[in-house]
Amino acid sequence: MCSASATTRSGSASVVNRSGSDGGSGLSRVRWSVEATSCGRPPLCPDCGCPRRRVHSRYVRRIAERPAAGRPLVILLSVRRFFCERASCRRRTFVKQVADLSERYRRHSVGLRRWTLAIATFLGGRPGERLCQAPQLPTRRTHLLGLLTPPPVPERAPRVLGVDEFAFRKGWRYGTVLVDIEAARVVDILPDRDAATFAAWLREHPGAEIICRDRASAYSSAVRDAAPDAQEIADRWHLLHNLSSAVEKTCHQHRPCLRKQAEADREAKPRLIINPLPPPTLPPTKMAVRTVDRYSDIHRLLAQGHGISEIARRMHLDRKTVRRFRGTGLDELLASSRHGRPKGVLEPFTAYLTERFTDGVTNTTDLFRDIRQRGYQGSDLPVRRYVAGLKAGTVEPARGAIPSLRKITTWIMVPAAL
Repeated sequence: MCSASATTRSGSASVVNRSGSDGGSGLSRVRWSVEATSCGRPPLCPDCGCPRRRVHSRYVRRIAERPAAGRPLVILLSVRRFFCERASCRRRTFVKQVADLSERYRRHSVGLRRWTLAIATFLGGRPGERLCQAPQLPTRRTHLLGLLTPPPVPERAPRVLGVDEFAFRKGWRYGTVLVDIEAARVVDILPDRDAATFAAWLREHPGAEIICRDRASAYSSAVRDAAPDAQEIADRWHLLHNLSSAVEKTCHQHRPCLRKQAEADREAKPRLIINPLPPPTLPPTKMAVRTVDRYSDIHRLLAQGHGISEIARRMHLDRKTVRRFRGTGLDELLASSRHGRPKGVLEPFTAYLTERFTDGVTNTTDLFRDIRQRGYQGSDLPVRRYVAGLKAGTVEPARGAIPSLRKITTWIMVPAAL
C-alpha cells in the first residue's frame, strides 16, 4: 500500500490526503481517502440566524466525491455540532455544512451529485449505471432513478394549455402530456389518455382559457365536462395534416382529367423518332429469350393437361409465376422484360431526353449537358445507355408521366423556392 500526506488550510477545512486499498491487488480497487476538518468563522443558526460558538460534539462524515486520477475518492469530513442557546429558537443543535461539498443527510458531495444527476437525466437507470462504472463513480441504478424528481405542478393551469398524447410503449400504453404553450414548457404528464383522467386534472387545476388539442374525441369531451368556458382550438400540425388530406382527396377526384389530357396530347402531337423503333420482334436480350422459352414450355404443358402446381414443380418456378405466364400475353411479357428502362435519378428526365432525341439531338454529350442544367445529379453512363437503347430500338420512348397524388399535393402545400 502506498501513502502520501499533505496538509492545507483554506479557511473552511483542513485537509490531509491519503491513498489506500480496499484489499485487492488491482489498480481499479485502489482509492483515495481525504481526511478533512471543517473550520472557519462561527456558523450561523439556520433558524434564527445568530452566530454560535459553543460546540456540542464532533463526528466524522464519510462523503463520496468525484474520482481523482482515475481512482475513487472518499472524503472523511470531521464536522462540529453547535448549540443554539437562544430561548426563542426551536432548534437546539445544528451542524455547519461546508459550501460546495456537503449537504444535509447526503453521502455524496455536491459536485458528484451534479454529475450523477446529469447522467440520470440523459441516460436513465441501467445505461447510466454502466457509464458510471468507467470513471469509477460510486452509484447504482436505483440511486440514479431516485435523483429524478418531478417538477412541481402549478395549482392553476396555464392560460393556453396544450394537450396531446404520447407513447410510453408504442401500440400498448399511451399517456397525455400537458404543455404551457406560451412558456413552451411541460406542465404535467398523465398516466393515460382517458377523458376521465384529463377532466379530473382540469377540475383540480382551473384557469385554462384556451385549450390547444388534437382531434381526439376523448379530450374534447373532457373539456366540455370540466372546462366548458375554455375555447378549444386545433393545433397547427393537425390543421396542416387535415388540409393536406383534403388536397390529396381533391387531386384524387380530378386525376382522370390529367390522364385524359395526357392521352389527348399524345394523339394530337405525334412525334417520329429519327431512328424509328423496329417492328415488334424479339429484342436481342437474354431476358427476352428466356421469357419466350418459358412461355412456350408453360403453354405446352398446359395443353398436355398438366396443372399449375405440377408445372411449377417441373420447371422449378413459383405458382404465381406460372399463373402469370398462363394469363398474360407474350407481347406484354416481352415489354416488361426489355432491358434499358432507366430507373433512379434518370427517371424524371427520360421524357425530356425522348423529346430532344425526337427533335434531332442524338449526341449523348449534348443531352447529358442539357439535363445537368435541369438538375440531374447522376453520371453520364445511364444517359448513354438510354440513348443507345433509343437508337437500337430496344427501349420504348418515355411518355409524359402523370404526376402522383403525393407529388401534386406537395406542389400545392410546399412554398415555392425563392
